[in-house]
Amino acid sequence: MNRTGWATIGVLVLAIATVVAGAQMGMGRPAFPHGIFQPIVGAGAQYQMQSGNRPATTMEMAIVGKEAVDGKTGYWLEMTMSGMPMGEMVTKTLMISEGSTLTPSKIIMQMPGRPPMEMPAQMGRMGPQSEPTDIRSVADDLGQETVTTPAGVFSCEHYRMKDGSGETWISEKAPPFAMVKFQGKNSSMVLTKLITDAKDKITGTPQPFNPMQMTPGGPPSH
Repeated sequence: MNRTGWATIGVLVLAIATVVAGAQMGMGRPAFPHGIFQPIVGAGAQYQMQSGNRPATTMEMAIVGKEAVDGKTGYWLEMTMSGMPMGEMVTKTLMISEGSTLTPSKIIMQMPGRPPMEMPAQMGRMGPQSEPTDIRSVADDLGQETVTTPAGVFSCEHYRMKDGSGETWISEKAPPFAMVKFQGKNSSMVLTKLITDAKDKITGTPQPFNPMQMTPGGPPSH
């Protein structure tokens, strides 16, 4: 596939898996929220995301499993986007946790009415090879604040990004990234529900990547 083709697919993947409203549109892999990674199998969080004048969308993040990868612990981070034009879409990324970074090992995605697909290795190598997972290294701590959300009232640590991109409120009671609220210049994200019994939503055996399956008019699953 040529470079333009990869760019198109990358944007589609990010449309499903971007988890910060207004996140950087890197190629092929999702950007993760600035928080503190807390991988607890079965635990997750649901958010309402707003970006500019676009309709709000609902996003869930949850840890649905873990496995060893080359002697290191990998966690399956599943993200579900609802309210998309093509319906609910799910991606599952096997993330290797090392210190304060996450490195993707595998990416599986499933679109409505399509079989799951394992994304090609080229996508995993586009953009930075790892993502920082501890906001404390890139933000200033503004102290503790109480934040009221649809999911309840949380005692949070308030951080402001050093690059001016936004502010985040963090609580250890909101795994997997401890984020309760995010406010950017033209986007926002707020916790609406805590998940304690997350199960893998991707069904069936993942098939090799097929770009025809990425469009609404692509071949249906059998």
